[in-house]
Amino acid sequence: MSLRAALPSLRTALRAPHPRSFTTSTSRLSESLFVHRDTDYNNPSLPFKFSPENLERANEIIARYPPQYKKAAVMPILDLGQRQNKGWTSISVMNEVARLLEMPKMRVYEVATFYTMYNREPVAPNFLQLCTTTPCQLGGCGSSAILKTIENHLGIHPGQTTPDGKFTFIEVECLGACSNAPMMQIGDDFYEDLTPESTISILNALAKGEKPKVGPQSSRQTSENSAGLTTLLSKPYGPGEFCSPEFA
Repeated sequence: MSLRAALPSLRTALRAPHPRSFTTSTSRLSESLFVHRDTDYNNPSLPFKFSPENLERANEIIARYPPQYKKAAVMPILDLGQRQNKGWTSISVMNEVARLLEMPKMRVYEVATFYTMYNREPVAPNFLQLCTTTPCQLGGCGSSAILKTIENHLGIHPGQTTPDGKFTFIEVECLGACSNAPMMQIGDDFYEDLTPESTISILNALAKGEKPKVGPQSSRQTSENSAGLTTLLSKPYGPGEFCSPEFA
């Protein structure tokens, strides 16, 4: 068939209505991540001021930046406020950071709601963050086994706090210790090469107020392979070790 003969049927086909399929999914609200609602424990009328020690520390951090760019210190200052505020960033903490850095409150709110390291609800003294990203799912016994262990031992699910107020448990994305999977972060400490048994041991120690062994819970020192250390077999040399005496 020639192109000229095919044109009428082509025009008809183009003018004909074409059914379109749509996929739908359940609407999920995410305002809990971004919207502040005043509560009796989190509202602007509750005072927050940096302690003298933390204010001194904050001023040291701010001094690292040119005066006209001191708002660039917002992230470390928020972290400082969170640490003083028992591990979470309240609206009063955000407002004080905005005042200290002379920046609009909304700009501070934007940072605090974007980065997940700022906890916008109270957390327990033992804040468990279990990595459940792919390497931790696949490494060792797998993070799913650790998750089940924590749930069964503490009687809570991710996003919950134990009735005694000692533990808060959440799932998180990669914490950067993939070769030591599965692992979790508690406070500022990493606990790696976890098994259900070592996880229970860690939780029991924390419940008693003790400090568990930090780092790999296996025989490894850091992240060496199963054959042991293959490099850095001795202490690495420090700066200036091979310099001439006059430059050392």
